Amino acid sequence: MTPRPPTMREKRRYILVRVDPAGTTIDQKELYYAISDAITALWGDSAAAIVNAAVVAAEEGHVIVRCQRGTERELAIALSTVTGYRDLRLALRLVAASGTMESLRARFRKTKRPVPAKQPVPDEACPTGAEAENGEREAGFAGKKFMIAECEGGKVDVIEKGFKNTNRLFLTTEDLEVP
Repeated sequence: MTPRPPTMREKRRYILVRVDPAGTTIDQKELYYAISDAITALWGDSAAAIVNAAVVAAEEGHVIVRCQRGTERELAIALSTVTGYRDLRLALRLVAASGTMESLRARFRKTKRPVPAKQPVPDEACPTGAEAENGEREAGFAGKKFMIAECEGGKVDVIEKGFKNTNRLFLTTEDLEVP
């Protein structure tokens, strides 16, 4: 069987998406379900069938999503509403759109971000936190105690202390309460 000529093929577009926070491991199938649910919730089943979205590649904090030509806008809007999958909180940021995966991979190589290494939080980065008895930094927010996971500039990532719920919040230093 001979391949179809380019004029008879379906026209598709590929969207390069950055996954925040960096270093999140992505399962393509689970992310596909999250994107499909977002498209269906926003545009309905018939539009989801027209968009025909598929996660075709997930590598090093970036994902390539395929859709039909002309539906990039709807897919981009739906991607921005995805806030998590499984039990992970994440954000999908649109980087670029193209007609070929190869050109997106070339752009991905240019915009490659280093994955931040897990390092102890320095004292000067989080002046509002208090030292706990086990050496970890802790802070308060909305009347609850949180463990400071990372501090960078004015951004603070905290994890709720407790054994039932471990929610991760992304705050600023102004949001924290002095213990």
